[in-house]
Amino acid sequence: MLQQLIALIVILFFVARLFFLKKKGGLPNGEFVFWLVFWVLAAVSVLSLKWLDRLFAGLGFSASAINIFVYIAVIALFYLNFRLRLKMERVDRALTFISRRVALDEAEKKRTQS
Repeated sequence: MLQQLIALIVILFFVARLFFLKKKGGLPNGEFVFWLVFWVLAAVSVLSLKWLDRLFAGLGFSASAINIFVYIAVIALFYLNFRLRLKMERVDRALTFISRRVALDEAEKKRTQS
């Protein structure tokens, strides 16, 4: 019970921070809605852990609901890390292309001015 209370306090902190960022204008509408839905679902999950335990046990899982959520979170983090690395690689290639292009253009300008 104490763990659920702590989890709900942490979730409320993040929801309050979310509204603060939205009010400040630092968060687009789509991202705001995504994170709000995420934190509301997290709060509902925390409040219904016993029911989720029974549901997952009925589906044949031997672990508790919180363990399954941790497994899903780890998988999601690895996936997001993979996607972030791909995006960073694309940005790196684009930056390299742009810097080479600028260097070539400047060299061409110097050559034509001489």
